[in-house]
Amino acid sequence: MINNLQDTITLNNDIKMPGFGIGVFKVEEGPELVNAVKFAIKHGYRSIDTAAIYGNEEGVGQAIREGIDEAGISREDLFVTSKVWNADLGYESTLAAYETSLQKLGLDYLDLYLIHWPVEGKFKDAWRALEALYKAGKVKAIGVSNFQVHHIEELLKDAEIKPVINQVEYHPRLSQKEVKAFCLEHGIQLEAWSPLMQGELLDQPELKEIAAKYNKSVAQVILRWDIQNGVITIPKSTKEHRIVENANVFDFQLTKKDMETIDGLNQNHRVGPDPDNFDF
Repeated sequence: MINNLQDTITLNNDIKMPGFGIGVFKVEEGPELVNAVKFAIKHGYRSIDTAAIYGNEEGVGQAIREGIDEAGISREDLFVTSKVWNADLGYESTLAAYETSLQKLGLDYLDLYLIHWPVEGKFKDAWRALEALYKAGKVKAIGVSNFQVHHIEELLKDAEIKPVINQVEYHPRLSQKEVKAFCLEHGIQLEAWSPLMQGELLDQPELKEIAAKYNKSVAQVILRWDIQNGVITIPKSTKEHRIVENANVFDFQLTKKDMETIDGLNQNHRVGPDPDNFDF
């Protein structure tokens, strides 16, 4: 379990990834985005998660350049993730998409590159492309996002390299027990997107009660639950005080009973699309 913001989790290819980072889903290009990523770097975050479809890789790249300069750190101190979009899944098209992402970010390499959604009939060719990028030393680690157990099983039939990460929607209403157990068994690290369920959990009575006990916010309790479950998490915020607050989760520990109470909130309820039934 990680004990501070820079603590890392060792992935199955021995690459170390920070256990806590910032996501930029739905943050449009512009000063708000650049400032959010710079705030995060300034306050000790070392993992930044974006994707081609977010349309903000250029701003993220600018923020990285300015942020590392102001923080007096190097590019190697950061862990940067992006993802290949559905329209680009395929062997050649995925290779091209990777180069486009690098160009927009203004980086020489990515730390982690993910297949964003498991588009049937396409994700295997895309995975071959990711394997080629990895073997060529162009990316430090490769993984998947939104994959259910059967998608990973299908991928592993032909894969030469196992994904290091499966990034999925994960929060107390959707605890993904089956996916989590499968990934654990196969040495694939689970990572949470939308850990705060896009704010929908902040008024949950059980969570408010637990939060009051520790003098923490509901968001902090949920993020602590992620950490104690061994799940990498990347909450999104653009406000500096919230970015700081989100990371202030290393000075308390939830009891076994609290963890069980939060586990009990699961309803297999998604705020995002269903990986078995999406059309984009």
